Amino acid sequence: VMLLDLIRSELGLYATCGIGTNLFLAKVALDVTAKNSPDFISYLDEESFKKEIWYHEPITDIWNISRGTAKRLLRYHAVNLHDVTLIDENLLYKEFGINAEILIDHANGIEPCTMEHIHAYKSKSNSHTNAQILFTDYNYDDAMLVLKEMVDVNSLDLVDKGLVCGSISLGIGYSKEVTKPTGGSMKLGKYTSSPKELTNYFLKLYKKTTEINYPIRRISISFNDLQDESMATFDLFSEPEKEMKEKNLQHTIIDLKKRYGKNSILKGMNYTEKATQRKRNLLVGGHNAGEEDA
Repeated sequence: VMLLDLIRSELGLYATCGIGTNLFLAKVALDVTAKNSPDFISYLDEESFKKEIWYHEPITDIWNISRGTAKRLLRYHAVNLHDVTLIDENLLYKEFGINAEILIDHANGIEPCTMEHIHAYKSKSNSHTNAQILFTDYNYDDAMLVLKEMVDVNSLDLVDKGLVCGSISLGIGYSKEVTKPTGGSMKLGKYTSSPKELTNYFLKLYKKTTEINYPIRRISISFNDLQDESMATFDLFSEPEKEMKEKNLQHTIIDLKKRYGKNSILKGMNYTEKATQRKRNLLVGGHNAGEEDA
């Protein structure tokens, strides 16, 4: 309480605190009930969870339940966590695969993952790298557009895999080796998979290290120091609610792309003359995949 009061008096910000008998309940207390508490502090155990959260709507207020997941649950007439507990577990596993285990546990207020597990966690792969050889020589501004596309699509991969990164790397190769490659690395000071934030970081690195007057032919990016998304961090300037909305949107985009194809949903930049992502989405192993361009 003293810490919350200090933050309010020194910064003029209202901070909330969630306390629970496991990590999931603490997170739900923080996201859902603490903001309505007189002292902005909320406590949940499995019993109070069933009283206060089981019937809470919308279900997307609950951590890790995106709009896409909510839409799929609606097929089974589930609009809250209590409804989820009434669904046959076999149906849930058929619909969500291994992720059904997490959904079933959370619907019952259970979280087997502890802080000990988080601290002991080691990612199978500590980096995610993607490189692109451009169709022709690109100038500085056009290559920047392709970089934005690459960061956007690869950050979706991080979200889909439940990963966040703590540092990034960029490599730029120039046409016919007119000058030596440039690039570098940057520690983010936090862990994130936000496409918006990662794009901003890569653009800073690009503008700082890339030669303006030479034609560009190769771009490579790398998301480093990968951790489980439970390690995502916030600072005093973060807006958790907006970031959660962004993450839910990313999951919806991922669901649409998996169901209807990579070009089923695109951004305006993907339709500009020098954009490459639409064409690359139609390639499999460098060859046309037989899909029609959107």
